[in-house]
Amino acid sequence: MTELTSAIIAWYMTHLNYWTIALLMAIEGSFIPFPSEIVVPPAAYKAANGELNFILVIVSATIGALIGSLFNYFLAKFLGRPIIYKLADSKVAKVLFLNAEKIEQSEQYFLKNGNMSTLIGRLLPGIRQLISIPAGFAKMNLKSFILYTTIGTLTWNLVLGIIGYYSFKLDIAKYIGYFLLAGVIILITYLVYKAKFKK
Repeated sequence: MTELTSAIIAWYMTHLNYWTIALLMAIEGSFIPFPSEIVVPPAAYKAANGELNFILVIVSATIGALIGSLFNYFLAKFLGRPIIYKLADSKVAKVLFLNAEKIEQSEQYFLKNGNMSTLIGRLLPGIRQLISIPAGFAKMNLKSFILYTTIGTLTWNLVLGIIGYYSFKLDIAKYIGYFLLAGVIILITYLVYKAKFKK
């Protein structure tokens, strides 16, 4: 691991607290592509090291993800299906890995599975970040949406949290560092390449 890599990871871990966990997970819960895998496991690792409380890590992550999901829900509910699909085909949306096809995929999943899809969908890659949008289209009952989304995000965060927590116990924390760095580099490289390609 290079000195730069170590510095980046050290900076990230130093600034990872309950507030930043909630903020990053709120971004993850919205349509912005930000993987929870680089938030919850490192935070849980810090909990295993005694720097944070594991329960509060999971609670912060779940609250943040719920806030992001509510943003998607209300955005879809008030803007409506035609505008959301039109926005999904914009250049900005494409840079954010968002397109009409992905929204349609999540919408079909919602139509097939009903309200429970807001719970189950939170556990499925490719669906989890966008499942709140069709719920907003359908004007799903807000209390039910909050309940199902909370259960789904809580379950997902617990899984990631346990992985991060026991990575400290099993002394495999360095692999989290490699994963974190690789994810960030791949994301930045793709965004730069895509921007230049479009230009």
